[in-house]
Amino acid sequence: MCITGSVGQNGRNDKGDVKRIQLLLNMNAAACGLEKPLAADGMCGSGTVGVLNAFQRHAGVMSNGRAEPGDQTMKAFQDRLPRGLTKEKLWTIMTGATEAHIKRYHEPLLNCLERNGIDTPLRVAHFLAQVGHECGDFRYQEEIADGSAYEGRKDLGNTQPGDGKRFKGRGLVQLTGRSNYTRYGEAIGRDLVTGDNPRQVADDPELAIDVACWYWTSRKLNQWADEDNVRELTRRINGGYNGLEDREARLARAKWVLAIA
Repeated sequence: MCITGSVGQNGRNDKGDVKRIQLLLNMNAAACGLEKPLAADGMCGSGTVGVLNAFQRHAGVMSNGRAEPGDQTMKAFQDRLPRGLTKEKLWTIMTGATEAHIKRYHEPLLNCLERNGIDTPLRVAHFLAQVGHECGDFRYQEEIADGSAYEGRKDLGNTQPGDGKRFKGRGLVQLTGRSNYTRYGEAIGRDLVTGDNPRQVADDPELAIDVACWYWTSRKLNQWADEDNVRELTRRINGGYNGLEDREARLARAKWVLAIA
C-alpha cells in the first residue's frame, strides 16, 4: 500500500504517510483547486486536511478529511495517477528523498532503466525497492566510511597501496574494489580507475544510476523480479536478508504507485 496508517483529520499521521498524501494531492492540483503545490513536508496541518477534503468532494467519496489504507479515497488517488514514472510518482515511492534528489536523478533513472531492459512495471518496482533501500532514497551515493577497511582485499582486486580508499563504495549500489571499477569501466567504455576518475561513480548522477542498472543486469536480476521474488533479490544483492522488511514495504509502495495488482 501507499500509506500504512490513516492520514488527515484525527489520523495517525505518520510523517512518511502524510508526505505521500501531500504528493498525491499535488498530482491532483486542478481537482483540489490548488494554485500552488502543497509543501511535501510530512506535516499534517489544516491546509493539507482542507485540500484532502476538496479532493474527496471532487472524487465523489466520503468527505471526512482523512485517508485510510485501502479506502475509497486511496482508490480514487490510484485511479487518477498520471501515466509513466513522473517525478511526483518517483518521489511518492522514494519518500525519504528531497525534491533536489528527485530532480537530480529522475531523468538519468528513466534513461538507464530503458537502456538496461528494466522495462516492465514489475521490474521497475523491484529495482526501485532494492535500490531505494541500498541508497536511502538517493541520499547516499558514496560509502560513509573512508574505505580503509578494504585495503589489501585481493578478492576485490585491491592490490596497490591506497586501493581501499580509492575504490570505496560508490553509486547507488556502492560499487567497491579495483576489480569492479575496472569491469564496470570496461562495460561502458570509460576509465574509472586512473587518478580521481573513481569519484565519477558518485559525482555523476548518470553513472550513479547506471552502475546500479549494470549491477542488476549483469547478475540477471530481472529473472527474480519477473517472478516477484523479493526474498531472492534481497539475498542476491545483500548476501542475506538484511533490511528485508523495509525492502518489502518499499516494493508494496512501488507496486501501488505503478498500479501493479
